[in-house]
Amino acid sequence: MSLGKLIGLLAFAISLYILWQIRQVLLLVFAAVVFAVVLNRVVRRLRRSGAKRGIAIALTVVTLLVILVGLFALIGPSFIEQSQQLISLAPTFLEQLRNRLNSLQTQIPEQLLNVRNLGNFIPRLQPLVTQLLGNVYTWFSDLLGILLNLLLVIVLTLMLLVNPAPYRRGLVLLFPAFYRRRVYEILSECEANLVGWMSATLIDMAAIAFVSFIGLSILGVPLPLANALLAGLLEFVPNIGPVLSVFPPIAVALIVAPWKALAVLILYILIQQFEAYLLVPFVMKQHVSLLPAVTLLSVVIFGTFFGFLGIFLSVPLVIVSKIWLKEVLIKDILNTWHKDKKDNSLKNSPTLNSRMRSS
Repeated sequence: MSLGKLIGLLAFAISLYILWQIRQVLLLVFAAVVFAVVLNRVVRRLRRSGAKRGIAIALTVVTLLVILVGLFALIGPSFIEQSQQLISLAPTFLEQLRNRLNSLQTQIPEQLLNVRNLGNFIPRLQPLVTQLLGNVYTWFSDLLGILLNLLLVIVLTLMLLVNPAPYRRGLVLLFPAFYRRRVYEILSECEANLVGWMSATLIDMAAIAFVSFIGLSILGVPLPLANALLAGLLEFVPNIGPVLSVFPPIAVALIVAPWKALAVLILYILIQQFEAYLLVPFVMKQHVSLLPAVTLLSVVIFGTFFGFLGIFLSVPLVIVSKIWLKEVLIKDILNTWHKDKKDNSLKNSPTLNSRMRSS
């Protein structure tokens, strides 16, 4: 290996190491790009209505902030209240559970169910549950780091939204001159797919929140609006978000009546079946097509390498990666390479050469 190739390989390895060390910052930048692309589409529509770009940006940002503040005002106090109720009522609920298990001792043979042992296990479970519920306040203290990251994303989003053209041109300049027009086409396709995915996701979130609110209201579970809004918001995180949304309403239902917790679990299972077999296939295929297995694997892979932020951004990362692989690797490299290889093999064919000589 020559010295130049060795230096190039070393520089490439160092670049990969630096990129890996700043991967969280890069993900935050990518999140800002996604939000800016989606909001820029809204700004364009407002400009078509006659509004200037500055006014269109201001209207878009103010509307988004009002929605976010309203959702936080609805959900935040409810969660604090739920946590306090769970911490105060957890010992009482565990004691009731122990008494009910002990009452079953006279009805079920010990060979089938050793109720005595289960009843003795409840006091050991009580400190653990109380400790876990007490950690809710610790989890809320970790919101400081999340808020700082959120602030960075918001600032970057606004910077990109005010004047996106220079940033797009700067990205295109990283490619060779003969390929820059093609890069513009790929970026436009990425933008269209990201906007379509966001539109489909918002429809999905609204539908899940509405259905959850109706179901929780019928069951008489406290705080149905807060829990329904949480279920809708967690739909943004594929696969994992719907599972996490089940626990708060179940915890609240346990405070009212244990049977309602089982009813809430059944309700959410039915809602997820409705989403998986009716809502998502109908909505997503109108905007963007992603195989369910690919979505699940993306959540696992990006979550393993990048943590929660990777899970949160797994779908847009897959969308962008899919487009670049399809357009660059498959269409522009593999397909062309296959054609060139076939032409070269025909040119070097002895039969073809002999025919050309005879002619």
